[in-house]
Amino acid sequence: MNKATNRKIWQMPWGYKESLIITCGIVMVGFLLQLTTGSFNFYLLAAPVNLWVGIALVALSAASLWIGKSRFMKWFTGVPFAVSLISALLILCLIMGLTPQVATTGHPTTLFSRLGFDNMTHSWAFVFIYFTILLSLGSLIARRLYRFRWKDYGFYLNHIGLWLVLFASGLGYADMARYVMYVREGEVEWRVYDEHNQVKELPIGIKLNDFDMEEYPPQLTVIDRQSGEPQPVDNPDYYQIDLKSPAGRLNGWEIEVKEYIHQAVRSSDSTYREVPMPGATPAVKIRAVNPLGEERSGWVCGGNQAQLYMTLALDEQQCVVMTQPEPKRFTSDIEAYMPDGTVKKGLLEVNHPLRIGSWMIYQSGYDDKAGRLSSYSGMELVYDPWLMPVYIGFLLIALGAIAMILNGKDIKRKEENDKLE
Repeated sequence: MNKATNRKIWQMPWGYKESLIITCGIVMVGFLLQLTTGSFNFYLLAAPVNLWVGIALVALSAASLWIGKSRFMKWFTGVPFAVSLISALLILCLIMGLTPQVATTGHPTTLFSRLGFDNMTHSWAFVFIYFTILLSLGSLIARRLYRFRWKDYGFYLNHIGLWLVLFASGLGYADMARYVMYVREGEVEWRVYDEHNQVKELPIGIKLNDFDMEEYPPQLTVIDRQSGEPQPVDNPDYYQIDLKSPAGRLNGWEIEVKEYIHQAVRSSDSTYREVPMPGATPAVKIRAVNPLGEERSGWVCGGNQAQLYMTLALDEQQCVVMTQPEPKRFTSDIEAYMPDGTVKKGLLEVNHPLRIGSWMIYQSGYDDKAGRLSSYSGMELVYDPWLMPVYIGFLLIALGAIAMILNGKDIKRKEENDKLE
C-alpha cells in the first residue's frame, strides 16, 4: 500500500494540504489585522527603510542555511508551499484587477473596503503573502547557491531575477512619486502642486520650446439660431468634412463642399485664405440646397481665440456651423535638466515619454479651450528609482529561461547518444 495515502495530515513531510491550510491562515490573519488596525501604510517602507528590509530578507535567507537540512525548511522552500503562495498572490491580484482601486480616505464603511479589496497593495493579507514569497524564494536561492553547481546556472538566473523583480517592484513602490507639471512656452519650470495644493520644488527642470498640435478636419451641423441646439434635436445630423466625399446631408439640406482650408485666416468680411500660422483655423466654403430648390452658399468657420467664428444662415431659424476640430496628435519640444548638469532634449507626445535619470516624463494635456493656441503643456512626471532593477530582473529571467531550454536540449542529446552507444 502507498505510504503517501496513509500519511496523516500535519505529519512530516508536509504536502499540498498543509501548504494550502497555512497559506489560507496567513491570508486570514491579514484580513483580521486589516479589520482591526486598518490598511498597511506602504509608504513607511520608503528609502532607506526598504533597503534595510532587503538586507534583512537576505540575512534571514542566508541564516536559513543553519536549518537547511530540516524537514521544515525543505517544505518552506519546496514546490507545494510555493504553488500555494503564488496561487494566493494571483487570486489577490485578480481581485485587484477586477476591482477599482481607490486611495484610502477616511474610515471605510463597507466590509468589501474594510478587507482592503479596493486598495489591495495596502492590504495586510497582500503584504503578508508578498513577504512570505520573498523569504521562501530567498531561502531556496541561498540553499541552492550553498551547493553551487555550474550546470544550474539557468536556475540561478531565473530565480534571482524573479526575486529581484518582486523586491524592486514591491518595496520600490514606496519611493515612487507622480506629479503633474504645467510649463509655458519659452519658460523653465521646476515647481508642482502636491496633494495638499502646496507648491513643491522638484530636482528636475523642464523647458518648453514649442507646443504643436495636429487636428482632424472638423464637422458641420445645423443649429437652431435661438437655442443653439443641433438639429434635429432628437438625433442631430453631423457631416465630417472630407474632400474625397464632398457631399452630405444635414437636417434635410444637401451639403456640397466647394473649398476647404485647414489653416485659414479671414482675408475679408466673408472670405478666407490659407496662411499657416498659430492663429489659423479651419474654414470651408459650402453650397446648401433644400428640397424646394432654395440654395445658400458661403464660408463657415469654427473660430478660435484669434479669429471670430462664421456661420451660414439657411433661413430665419437655422444656420450651418462648424464644430471645434478634434486633436489628432499633440507634441511638446522640451529640454529636461537635472541637478548634476545632465540635459536631455526630446519631442514629447502621448505614448512616447522621455526618460532622464529616474524620471519618466509623459505628455499629459494642454489648454483644451485654446487648442492649437495653447500657451502651455501639461506633463506627468513619474519618479521611480527602482525601475532599472526591475528591468535587470526581467533580463535575468529571460536569460535563465533560455539557459534552461538549452540545458534541456543538451540533456536530451546526451540521453540519445547514450542509447546509441
